[in-house]
Amino acid sequence: MAWIKTVRPEDDPRVAEAMGAQHALYPEEYGEPVPSVDTEGAAGIVAVHSLIPEALRHSFATFGALMSPELPLSRRQHEMIATVVSLTNRCHY
Repeated sequence: MAWIKTVRPEDDPRVAEAMGAQHALYPEEYGEPVPSVDTEGAAGIVAVHSLIPEALRHSFATFGALMSPELPLSRRQHEMIATVVSLTNRCHY
């Protein structure tokens, strides 16, 4: 859970639009959710950007470009990189 105020997409159409644009950047294979150990943490990372929807849009556009299906990495490779980065940063999710 985020420790700062967040705005739910259903409460602000700008947040809903920015989150929708963010989801549209992900490759098709990311459309199916996978089980998570921590359901609050990852969602909280996106939610903390909700106070400034334009910042959310720009921050995650970079991430979306890195996830481009034209790049030679598979989802498994993306997940392994994310795991190593999280471990290196001592991040629990």
